[in-house]
Amino acid sequence: MLLADFLRFTYGSLKAHRLRTLLTALGIAVGIAAVILLTSIGEGLHRFVVAEFTQFGTNLISVTPGRIQTHGASLGAVNAVRPLSVEDALALKRAPYVQVSDPVVQGNADVKYFGRSRRVTLYGVGPDFAEALRMRVASGEFLPQEDPRSARAFAVLGSKVAREFFGGENPLGSRIRVGGERYRVVGVMQSKGQVLGFDLDDTVFIPVQRALEMFNRESLMEIHVTYEPTAPLAEVEQGIRRILIARHGAEDFTVTPQQKMLEVFGTVLDAITFAVAAMGGISLVVGGVGILTILTIAVAERTSEIGLLRAVGATQRAILLLFLGEAALLAAIGGAAGLLLGWGIALLLQLALPALPVHTPWSYAVLAELVAVAVGLAAGVLPARRAARLDPLEALRSE
Repeated sequence: MLLADFLRFTYGSLKAHRLRTLLTALGIAVGIAAVILLTSIGEGLHRFVVAEFTQFGTNLISVTPGRIQTHGASLGAVNAVRPLSVEDALALKRAPYVQVSDPVVQGNADVKYFGRSRRVTLYGVGPDFAEALRMRVASGEFLPQEDPRSARAFAVLGSKVAREFFGGENPLGSRIRVGGERYRVVGVMQSKGQVLGFDLDDTVFIPVQRALEMFNRESLMEIHVTYEPTAPLAEVEQGIRRILIARHGAEDFTVTPQQKMLEVFGTVLDAITFAVAAMGGISLVVGGVGILTILTIAVAERTSEIGLLRAVGATQRAILLLFLGEAALLAAIGGAAGLLLGWGIALLLQLALPALPVHTPWSYAVLAELVAVAVGLAAGVLPARRAARLDPLEALRSE
């Protein structure tokens, strides 16, 4: 049988039963649309999380007090030998490949300026904090390079705090009260927006030792360490552990490289994306059952037609290919409609809910279309084999 005759016969068979073809293709289309929509949300979430973390650089290591065991319980609050101190942060600057080591403590405090009061997130940090997290100063400078254990009462404002207190005025050199103490403003940060739910613009930065005294804390919350991007991560971690173990006498701290955090997040989010795609794939199975049912009915209805084709010389293989082609074309049409439907809904979601991360992974789209065709072929095998095995004389007598 010529290819043109094959295509014409297959298309004619579907066109002769338009409503039945439409409803069957709709089952496949709904399955594909579900796959596209769910994977778009999953992939968008994946990209959002990765972007949130990587904006601080990928050569970042976080050192926190307390040892995290494999079962997930933190022993830091129970039997840590020593808290993390500013001296620990200064000592880590001597570790191999380390570029910056900056101590961090965080809390909330009231900030006042000429009768105005605002409760903000207060960060006690060292002079290298902005460099460690790739944050930029819009005006003035960050905390000066001086010993963080005896730093002067300087403050750097987040852009939102500066706008709320000073409006369009220049805040540099002004005196504000932070937690009851007077600080001179030396800089204003560029707007950073929200990162994983934290508004980095509604913040004030002061020297870490002063923040520890204000919060009556002994231990830092963490130490940010950046290292040379080309350095071997294992050696960097080993150097950090060696210095802190020598100071503490035991490994009562946790070293968390951002690269490993991203790998874990990536693995989890990939699994979620695959899971939601599999859920959408259930609809494809339902569509495949629809194709199986329709083609089984078609074989019964077109028995005499099959007998006529066999009588004029069509082989069993040709009959088999005709019905399989019909199933594949039906699934491909439904799959293409589902791709357009799923992409359209994903686009509407992105326009209606800009905060919802949506990204259509076209690799999944192509895979979904191929799976749809495969489901159609699988569903068409039994009816096609039944049609091919019909006896020509018996088929002609069924008229």
